[in-house]
Amino acid sequence: MQRTTRRIATACSALATTLLLSLSLSPAPAHAATHDPVVFVHGLSSSASSWDDWVGYFKADGYSASELDAFSYDWAQSNATTAQQLSTEIRNVLARTGASKVDVVVHSMGALSSRYYLKNLGGTSYVDDFVSTAGVNHGTSTASWCAWLYTSCAEMNTGSSFLTSLNSGDETPGSVSYASYWSNCDDALTPDTTAILSGATNVEVGCVSHTDMNNDHGVYEQVRDFIG
Repeated sequence: MQRTTRRIATACSALATTLLLSLSLSPAPAHAATHDPVVFVHGLSSSASSWDDWVGYFKADGYSASELDAFSYDWAQSNATTAQQLSTEIRNVLARTGASKVDVVVHSMGALSSRYYLKNLGGTSYVDDFVSTAGVNHGTSTASWCAWLYTSCAEMNTGSSFLTSLNSGDETPGSVSYASYWSNCDDALTPDTTAILSGATNVEVGCVSHTDMNNDHGVYEQVRDFIG
């Protein structure tokens, strides 16, 4: 009887050891994404690299590389064309990450194509938060210098038919959370208040230059907290 008991105890001990070893060697389960992917949209005469600082800041604050997508496009083309390309870009980001929605963060003229996407291309179904930094939301008189050269520039000229259509009715459609960050000394936006969106959280950040609005760490922290 004692021999039988010892054999059972030995077998149980061996089984327990095997199970523990198996558990220790099993791969850890994959973790679901903890953030909405962020799609960055640059402005006139710029590129995806204009977001390098903020991409770095987001990574330092826990975002993975796959959750950060700096979108590149031909800034001279119509903002409506860019909006179509942005739609494709966002669909690709959602498919790649498995997320259901993205956050869209834009600078300057990037606000126009992104808002066109939201208003006219069904984008409100795929965007959780929209953030405009130094967005040319109601046009700027400084665009007159390049309006005769580029379609995109003509569209952001104060009073353009593109802007009239874009800003007709609800400026912040859908269930998206909107924010607009603007500077009181932005030489590229005339007037500075052109950046303000009706229905959005509008934040004056003080005196930050137009080109620094999507590099400034203080502005970044406010944007991060808004979409977080």
